[in-house]
Amino acid sequence: MTTQTANVPIPSIARCVAHFVRSIREVLQTMAHVQATVGTPALKTSPATTYEVSGIIGFSGGFTGSMVLSFQKSTAAAIVCAFAGMPLAPDSPDFADAVGELANMIAGSAKTGFGHDTNISVPSIIIGPGHVVARMHDVPCIIIPCRTAHGEFAVEVSLKSPAQQGPQKGNPA
Repeated sequence: MTTQTANVPIPSIARCVAHFVRSIREVLQTMAHVQATVGTPALKTSPATTYEVSGIIGFSGGFTGSMVLSFQKSTAAAIVCAFAGMPLAPDSPDFADAVGELANMIAGSAKTGFGHDTNISVPSIIIGPGHVVARMHDVPCIIIPCRTAHGEFAVEVSLKSPAQQGPQKGNPA
């Protein structure tokens, strides 16, 4: 038996990316008073994260996968300062919490446009050069490059839609 997916109202990867672009701009402007310019999304081929500070959010339910908010350390420090209203040292737990909260807000806002019951995880934070975030091997990763007056960052999105996942347990194929 084959699964019918043509009539399932799910966003394409382009629509998912559009939700992240909107979310990036809104969250940074509203929460940190930072204007973000979003570049052209592209397929990411390297497994290493783009920059050295990463907030990672997992997705489950309707859409599965991950989002990584990846900053240059100096950019993260400046944006976290704007967000928190005070400087936070990169080795402080509050710095990691602030990066995690920004990742959480971007992912949470983006998922509202997916149209499926999708959940997000508690953020995980990694600080250090050259780290790799393992992703599902069969799902492409789209990188959304961003620039602010404080420097560059990127959002890396690797999501599998319900149509790509096939029938769920208990549902006929």
